[in-house]
Amino acid sequence: MMETITHTGALLQKKQPTPGYILFYLLFSPETWRVLFGILASYFLTPLIAAGNMPVSSRLLLHIMLAAIGFAGSGLPARWIAHLAKQAVLGNKRPGK
Repeated sequence: MMETITHTGALLQKKQPTPGYILFYLLFSPETWRVLFGILASYFLTPLIAAGNMPVSSRLLLHIMLAAIGFAGSGLPARWIAHLAKQAVLGNKRPGK
């Protein structure tokens, strides 16, 4: 177990994260969905925009730019999907509710 000392000097025990915890953290995080939207936007839109004679370095830059735009533009849908995932899996047993 990992130990952490708080600002008051108390010693806390931290548990190691399990694969299930990591999976649910990724599922419930809006950032995961934003990254996924960015990757999908890059994958599907780059072939539509890129010219046929475009060099590989230019295509790579276009992929990166479209992934960043997809990430930036998907904030609201990502939060909505994460909220729906929390409701579907946890229901009314969510902490803080």
